[in-house]
Amino acid sequence: MGYPEDALAADEELLLHRHPHWKMLIVPVVIFLLTTAAAGFLLGVAGTRLEGAAAGVLTVAVLVLWVGLVGWRCVAPLVRWLTTHFIVTDRRVLVRQGVITHTGIDIPMGRISNVQFRHGIVDRMLHTGTLVIVSAADDPLEFDDIPDVQTVHTLLYQQAFDGRSHRGGYATGDKGGYPTGEYPGDRGDSSGRKAW
Repeated sequence: MGYPEDALAADEELLLHRHPHWKMLIVPVVIFLLTTAAAGFLLGVAGTRLEGAAAGVLTVAVLVLWVGLVGWRCVAPLVRWLTTHFIVTDRRVLVRQGVITHTGIDIPMGRISNVQFRHGIVDRMLHTGTLVIVSAADDPLEFDDIPDVQTVHTLLYQQAFDGRSHRGGYATGDKGGYPTGEYPGDRGDSSGRKAW
């Protein structure tokens, strides 16, 4: 099994796995093309107009600068894109990022209280946008550059809200998200959460 399947529970079903939209790679590609063209021009100047040590120093300086810029402004965003995963299962939403410092967010479906999306005209043309997930008692989490954001929004809505009636009797606003008959107050337990 590969990623993300190895991060899931044994009986958890993978519904969606996406990287951010490719539009976040447009600027790095433009930078790569411009820096490569500029480096090629400067290397051509160094080879034709300079001689000896000056040509060697300029060549080394141009190559070091090119490698630094391409590594910082092109390779790093590509690695960030490759290592960012937006995953939806039948139980939760997972977001994983990073190579050296690996971070993750898990949002159980039962804790999602609101799902929103927004996208402007350019995002609509590129079929991308920002997904906003509000979970119970937490600040909204925004995920930018989600491909096919409307489809993801619909999937999350179905899993978080429509699916509650099919998974153990959940209903929106039903005693704090507890299954029917399992709310601590129903069992005479006075330590239960209050349902607003």
